[in-house]
Amino acid sequence: MDNKHCRLCGALLTTTFVDLGVLPLCQSYLRADELERTEPFYPLHAHVCEHCWLVQLPVYVPPSEIFTEYAYFSSHSDSWLQHARSLAERMCEELSPGDQVIEAASNDGYLLQFFRERGMRILGVEPAANVAQVAIERGVPTLAEFFGDALAQRLSREGVQARLVLALNVLDHVPDLADFAAGMRRLVAPEGVVVVEFPHLCSLIEQNEFDTIYHDRFSYLSLTTVVRAFESQGLTVCDVEELPTHGGSLRVYARRSEAGPMVRPSVGALLEREQRRGVTSVEYYRTFGERVGQTKFELLEFLIAAKRAHKSIVAYGIPAKGNVLLNYCGVRREFLDYVVDRSPYKQGKFTPGTHIPILPVEEVLRTRPDYLLILPWNVKEEIMEQMAEIRGWGGRFVTPVPTLQVM
Repeated sequence: MDNKHCRLCGALLTTTFVDLGVLPLCQSYLRADELERTEPFYPLHAHVCEHCWLVQLPVYVPPSEIFTEYAYFSSHSDSWLQHARSLAERMCEELSPGDQVIEAASNDGYLLQFFRERGMRILGVEPAANVAQVAIERGVPTLAEFFGDALAQRLSREGVQARLVLALNVLDHVPDLADFAAGMRRLVAPEGVVVVEFPHLCSLIEQNEFDTIYHDRFSYLSLTTVVRAFESQGLTVCDVEELPTHGGSLRVYARRSEAGPMVRPSVGALLEREQRRGVTSVEYYRTFGERVGQTKFELLEFLIAAKRAHKSIVAYGIPAKGNVLLNYCGVRREFLDYVVDRSPYKQGKFTPGTHIPILPVEEVLRTRPDYLLILPWNVKEEIMEQMAEIRGWGGRFVTPVPTLQVM
């Protein structure tokens, strides 16, 4: 499939969702000796398919170039670990010790470790070799490969079948949704369940979460589109929950279609609400870019005023969304003294494109900045609690999305 046609249904793409310009890969952190080299920049131009309503980026960069080594480690967020623990506890109520649990894009084993503690057989699939190695070292068996139907066929020939197949925050990173769904369908047992979580497109639009659009997120998903993709591969969505994670997410439960699973009212109710919101109308998507531009103006106006008043500003956390925001808004060293992050992998490196140094969190307490710009705004409560000490010297927190807030 070429970049001019929808990756799910093949229709010609003619409608822009948002164009964020030309940006570097948001997880390509730089060493000091790489700062003088030319960085590759790629368009960040999302389209919406007017046939199946999949919002999508063209595959500017193959997944193998993005995910073979990755900078995101799930275990560095306390709130996300608690989310994972709660999910494991809930799903284990429906499982028996010894049941097989498989997770696609299992990262550093943050979720599967909780299933192992309850006596389940576990297997992770994680394409980033550096992240997979961390999982293996903590006792989570992990294949350093991409998940898809080819891998599922191989595992199936080896007799692997799972009572539970998990895929949290990966469906949007997959160029070929149908192939991924086919792999899950092949591996889940006839009586088993597939559980996927993904950021909800409606939340992205309505909460102005433009910074969650980046090169390694190929798709932006509504339940309407996911139901279509799953049905095409023999999976029936039988339940859905709305979650607060990542600015608003969905947790979808699916089973093999031939089993005739009961579909709960929650599915039809959310599909109807998406319809009323306008998910199947072009007008729902066309005004998004204008609101994005306004957010850029608000942030730059604040930063310029603060620097003119001789205030110091640093950023807390540098996830993918943070790099998108900094590059799109043109926020560099003249605005931010530095960025701090809890991940040792990022510390000592520099942000892609903007070349801001990344330091340990303790640097905030040493330099006592006037403002702390929270880039992972989806966990701002957790960060504000961790960094409450800044209020002792009059420091204030700033969040840029969905609108600028100074607290």
